[in-house]
Amino acid sequence: MAELTHLDNRGDANMVDVGDKDVTRRVATARGKIAMNDAAFSAIREGAAAKGDVLATARTAGIMAAKKTSDLIPLCHPLAIDRVKIDFEFDEATAIIATATVRVSGKTGVEMEALTATTVALLTIYDMAKALDKGMTIDEVGLVSKEGGKSGDWQAVR
Repeated sequence: MAELTHLDNRGDANMVDVGDKDVTRRVATARGKIAMNDAAFSAIREGAAAKGDVLATARTAGIMAAKKTSDLIPLCHPLAIDRVKIDFEFDEATAIIATATVRVSGKTGVEMEALTATTVALLTIYDMAKALDKGMTIDEVGLVSKEGGKSGDWQAVR
């Protein structure tokens, strides 16, 4: 069984000491989706939402969120992120898929930053389109892949 690194030998919360780790290139990609009714989907796709360009705003929010992850998640290390890229795709079932890729040259990974960027981008879409559909659902948020670090590369099997 894997050791929980955020707990000390007494079971107390502990910020992992990364001081002796090597600086390496690390990349993480996360993905999630938001499903909505036809009216909201069409308004976003056509750029006709009352609050403006939904995807541009969601992209900016996701980037900002990645940079603030350590302020939101108690034991995350603050990182000097090299790049955050957020893409959106429309699927045929009135859903928008958000994919965030985060890259850093550092001593710890960026999985939490990618997951945070994805989630906040999706929440922003909800916020900007909720007048058209309060029943939107956000789901299937998860890590797609990671590269680098002590544990090496990892790819989700979906």
